[in-house]
Amino acid sequence: MIKVLAACLLVAFVATSALAVTGGNPKKGKYLYKKNCKSCHTEGVEGGNLTPLSKTMAQWDRFFERDKHAAKPEAFEGISEKDLLDIQQFLYDHAADGPQPQTCG
Repeated sequence: MIKVLAACLLVAFVATSALAVTGGNPKKGKYLYKKNCKSCHTEGVEGGNLTPLSKTMAQWDRFFERDKHAAKPEAFEGISEKDLLDIQQFLYDHAADGPQPQTCG
């Protein structure tokens, strides 16, 4: 019984760890999001209102892994991979199901 419980806990840990974003600076990411993203992602603007609360952690991961702004890829032009990681970390850390959900102010 204990082996089964330990195996279940290990599987749960590995599954959640695989989704975790690491290496980005969420404070810098918040600044960069406000600087580069918020102008298009506010109420009544073409990108619509988009904040960390708009998606779950897994949805933010999928966005950065697959979509990467497919509808308007030029939005990421001029933003370094490190800056994108910082933005992703901010969005991930403050997602709807994250430990500290929030908007970007």
